[in-house]
Amino acid sequence: MSIQVRNVHKRFGDFVALNDVSLDFAEGELTALLGPSGCGKTTLLRIIAGLERADAGQVVLAGQDASTQHVRQRNVGFVFQHYALFKHMTVFENVAFGLRVKPRGERPSEAKIREKVKSLLELVQLDWLADRFPAQLSGGQRQRIALARALAVEPRVLLLDEPFGALDAKVRKELRRWLRRLHDDLHVTSVFVTHDQEEALEVADQVVLMNRGSVEQFGTPEAVYNHPATPFVFGFLGNVNLFHGRLEVGDSGGLLHTGEAVLPVVGSGHETEGDAVAYVRPHDLDLERYAPGTDGIAVTLRRALTLGPVAQLELEREDNQDVIEVALPLERFRHHGFKEGELLAVRPRQLRVFNQGRTTQEQGAAR
Repeated sequence: MSIQVRNVHKRFGDFVALNDVSLDFAEGELTALLGPSGCGKTTLLRIIAGLERADAGQVVLAGQDASTQHVRQRNVGFVFQHYALFKHMTVFENVAFGLRVKPRGERPSEAKIREKVKSLLELVQLDWLADRFPAQLSGGQRQRIALARALAVEPRVLLLDEPFGALDAKVRKELRRWLRRLHDDLHVTSVFVTHDQEEALEVADQVVLMNRGSVEQFGTPEAVYNHPATPFVFGFLGNVNLFHGRLEVGDSGGLLHTGEAVLPVVGSGHETEGDAVAYVRPHDLDLERYAPGTDGIAVTLRRALTLGPVAQLELEREDNQDVIEVALPLERFRHHGFKEGELLAVRPRQLRVFNQGRTTQEQGAAR
């Protein structure tokens, strides 16, 4: 089932949680709502579910306006961060709960309930825990049971609010892979909230970046990461280096004057002339030993962390003492033999420039 959110506005007192938000969620896709705490993502999810009422705007489910429908009428499955399992019920009874409370005319027979619950527990690979109580389960097992309970009523839409937020890093990684495989099997239109960019980029078909109640960007994980539309998106998705300077624009591109260095800006993505900030990811920087006349920014290697396949380097600019982070393949780092305290030159392979006024405004919004 498709979901359309049209011009939704929501305020809590003086706080604007959602500001004229419009989005289309395609049928059968898994979409992540991503952003910092307080950006409006959970409020939007609850409005889609019917747990909150928007002050203005519409929620359209399968082409029908559901804005005034009660949560029971929307046939939406909701999975909370902290599981919300009934402690006094067994795993089996927790999953069966939604089926048992259906109106008498819609309630399946006891035999069908047992068959349905058994198949769902097998789906989440926990049928062997049917007689256990929630307190006897691990956090990852509880979350899978919560998901099975949400699926029991055959929802048209599955909504998940920080589904792995209460779990440790290793279990989170295992469960998000499991969720992706499960979604590929079921193809239920799903929306999940997260503040973890790695989680969103790894699991989702589409990612919605939100900030201060508004949508910054909506697109595939590849699109939002490789082609960020705003400074906020660039800064939120992974580590980034900022080079402040002044942009000059010519027919063949631009030049960013930053400190004593001049960096070429290739392509049509840069902004107008004036004060600007260039954004560069650590893996988009090249490094070599410094010599007089060398292109790039003169830096001193202050720290090298060589754990795993990538060397994480901290460099200090000679002209203003700003720290620059560079990620080099470990083999390349060892081949060059760079040493801490050595004078080097760093050059961006690609960078994205935003005007200073726009950058300051959007970074302030992020805070």
